[in-house]
Amino acid sequence: MPLFLNYMQLFRRLLLLVCCIGGIIFVQAQPELAMPTIPHMRQLIHDNIQKAEQNIIQLTPNANHLFAPTDDIDVNLQITQLLHTTVHNMRASIELDSTINNNDKYKWLRGIYSLLEGFTTAYKAGLIKGMMLGDLMLAYEQAVDLEKQNLSIAPIIQANDVAIDNLLVNNFALQNNIGIQEAKNIIVLKNCQLYPDNILNIVANNINVPFADSLIAVVAHRNPDMIYDYLGAANQLAQKIKKVNDPLVQTIYQIEKMPGGRIYFAFLDEIYRKQITIDSIQKIKDTDDPFYKLLVNTEIKYAARMQMGDTPYAKQVLTEKLRQKAIEHYINEINGLHDDPRDAVRFKVLENLAPQDLYYLCVLGEEDIYTSSYLGVYNRIFPRMTIPRSDTLLAWVHDDYYKKFIRMAAAYNVLDDFLKRMDKSTAQNLIKRFVTGLEKTTTLEDAVDVANSFASINDAAIRNLMLLQVQQQLQYNKLIHNERGIVIYNILNTIFLSMNPANGINVSAQLGIIPVYEMPVNLLKDAGGKIIIQQFFYGDKDGKNIFNSFIANYNNANWHIVYKPEWVEVKSTRGVPIEIYSNKPLDAEKDLDDAAQQHLCDYLDSAHIDPTVVIHRGHSYYVNSTIKRLFPSAKVIMLGSCGGYNSLNDVLKICPESHIIASKQVGTGVVNMALIEAITETLRQGKNLDWTKIWAGLQNRFTGGYKEKFDDYVPPQNNLGAMFIMAYKKAMEKNKN
Repeated sequence: MPLFLNYMQLFRRLLLLVCCIGGIIFVQAQPELAMPTIPHMRQLIHDNIQKAEQNIIQLTPNANHLFAPTDDIDVNLQITQLLHTTVHNMRASIELDSTINNNDKYKWLRGIYSLLEGFTTAYKAGLIKGMMLGDLMLAYEQAVDLEKQNLSIAPIIQANDVAIDNLLVNNFALQNNIGIQEAKNIIVLKNCQLYPDNILNIVANNINVPFADSLIAVVAHRNPDMIYDYLGAANQLAQKIKKVNDPLVQTIYQIEKMPGGRIYFAFLDEIYRKQITIDSIQKIKDTDDPFYKLLVNTEIKYAARMQMGDTPYAKQVLTEKLRQKAIEHYINEINGLHDDPRDAVRFKVLENLAPQDLYYLCVLGEEDIYTSSYLGVYNRIFPRMTIPRSDTLLAWVHDDYYKKFIRMAAAYNVLDDFLKRMDKSTAQNLIKRFVTGLEKTTTLEDAVDVANSFASINDAAIRNLMLLQVQQQLQYNKLIHNERGIVIYNILNTIFLSMNPANGINVSAQLGIIPVYEMPVNLLKDAGGKIIIQQFFYGDKDGKNIFNSFIANYNNANWHIVYKPEWVEVKSTRGVPIEIYSNKPLDAEKDLDDAAQQHLCDYLDSAHIDPTVVIHRGHSYYVNSTIKRLFPSAKVIMLGSCGGYNSLNDVLKICPESHIIASKQVGTGVVNMALIEAITETLRQGKNLDWTKIWAGLQNRFTGGYKEKFDDYVPPQNNLGAMFIMAYKKAMEKNKN
């Protein structure tokens, strides 16, 4: 926000830094002055100076006995010669100067010693670079000249690096300079420029600088949340902030004084601009629908401003308050009623919400919302619109979080439905924006979203458009020589092309990642030739039923079941030796299932039994508990819960080269059991897990509703986001090498 710059105009001279010399001083060798006879009374300080000079050279031990901060011996030689000559000549000139008395000579000699010792200490602490030694020596000579003329050293401080400045203002010989306080103030400003996130701490340690109010105002306009937090402290800085004559600072102070001030602080920008009053917020802050709607409407207003390049004050605080309200009052309610088959009961809390209110429940509740809850919210958006168009919905929210909405729609298998609710040309433009600019991000999240979304699009025209856009972005990044962009779009292009068998692309070979269509059985065996499988069960009603079903399915001649107090061990009696370790679904309300899982994990770890196949059996709200207990040895992971597909990234952080099977929507015991049997039987027979064959073999086993649920399960070769992450890491390692 440009208006905050007004506060710094009075200090422009201090803020504009003159470019310093740059680290290395290349000078012609200066002749050394003849050293006069040193009086006995000052011999010790001369000896100490020479020792301090040697201490600097010994900072970088080498055969050439040089101070060597660089790899260039010529540069090191020049720096060392400069050090020696400058120190020698400064010592000699002090002794030769008949205009200064003995006390002043000692003062200047001690100043040299202080400078050298200060450099050694700062260098060891990493506070100054060795390359700055030449600048330091020159700056000190200039400062000494000014001090002798009774002039301020402030111009020298302004012209040099702050690391040099600190040594100068703390130098023994310069402590009484007439400009020492101004010099220290310049350092304060420089530190504020270097560490803008630490300005308030700097001001707290320099509370009496004349420009403290202006610095506080700068922070208020850059990070009002920080001002709010500091106001709550009982210290000098808090008192200083309260007295700053700046409208924004005073608005923050008035809000902070209110009971429950954080609620009002979320609306700081609106209050500051007099678009809303604290009283009007106070009247509805304890309500549910009205307050949530106020948060949503404010978020939308902020999104509109951000589209125009303006960032409202405390925007992140408002969004967090909106997220908190969405989860606490709405999402937790509908999640908690997930066992109630009556939608009218489960989703009653959403009755008064408008389409845009529901939109924010989806995008801000991502970490907490269950699959069935998300689908229930999504399915209520468009029936509440007079004209149910998805582009109208995005226009209403000014595209706020639109990429996340697209990604979630893809993850929950409703992206095709969303895109069909707008004109084809509009859908095409949306997808173009979705794919463009991935090289500009600081994380891989957007690129992974693009990869996963491609696998969820069934419309051939949209798929082709996304592929074309990826290829255009690849060429663009090659043109501008953006290496990160080239890697990202090259991987996406390869993966997308490989989805069409007609292209004949071996994605594993081309991207240097593990095979994605097949998991070799030998990779799953331990040193003794056994395959270890771990299953996680949970102690609710459903968990107990699916556990009993599992036991029944393996109660045959090919398997032997051993019962332990907290788990069972199911071992193959024929074929490849397989051991399946499954915790019992003990009482979840008493956390006995959690204890059983932990005890089983401890046992496997202590016995050096490393699972290579892990299976999650339980609802989506349990999946994080399974993931946190994953063994890094796992190479095949099946998330048999609703929406397990949304947890791929979390799994890959622990098991970066694993094959993952997960559902985009509703996980079901019948499908899970069929997959588990197919996997274990294939492995028992000593065959590789050929996912294409396994999927083809299961296709005909399901009809009706089960067929639809099976189709929502994503086999490893279609987990494009997981594939992308593996390929990107490989590419980065290759580029680094």
